[in-house]
Amino acid sequence: MKVFIIEDDKAIANLIRINLHLEGFETALFSDAESALKVMDKDRPDLILLDIMLPGINGFELQSRIKEWNIPVIFLTARTSLQDRLLGLELGGDDYITKPFDNRELILRIRAVLRRVNNKNGRDQELKLGPFRLILNQRSFYVEDKKVALTPTEFELIRLFMENDKRVFTREELLDLVWGFDYYGDTRTVDMHIQRLRKKLGYYVNRKYNLNSNKS
Repeated sequence: MKVFIIEDDKAIANLIRINLHLEGFETALFSDAESALKVMDKDRPDLILLDIMLPGINGFELQSRIKEWNIPVIFLTARTSLQDRLLGLELGGDDYITKPFDNRELILRIRAVLRRVNNKNGRDQELKLGPFRLILNQRSFYVEDKKVALTPTEFELIRLFMENDKRVFTREELLDLVWGFDYYGDTRTVDMHIQRLRKKLGYYVNRKYNLNSNKS
């Protein structure tokens, strides 16, 4: 997967690039929209990380120009107002992240956007971990080829764990990433869902394989 990083702050751009490389992404850096446009005429990325306050053509204007190309765009910006956020999304942005941001969250948000785009395009994507297999566009889950019925929330939890099998999430992180930032429940909701998942998957989660659970 190729990600274009259009960011005029070199320190931020290089930090993002390093973290994306560690996650297996190919990247290209651009300090202004004009140079990125020249490259995109011939080489389209899988996703763009786009600053808004760029020299020359700003991020909003660039998004307006490339909207018809259907390239997923995540705005990365210090502009925190609701009006800016709504404008970015109305222009076709797929996500809007304000600075400063956590690099782990950025990776998760990138994967989430790419996953939505792939599902929208009808690609039959699969995730595999040990005996577990997720078929994403069918939203089906198998343990050693035996289909296991999951609720939509359980499916999203399993997908998050399988995509990040080396990471342990806090309850608060799971609430944000699975239930959403506007969810007003408490962390007991997470515990209840994890308990139900453990009961469904039994032996494989508790003894043989380690799908990351939440921590206090």
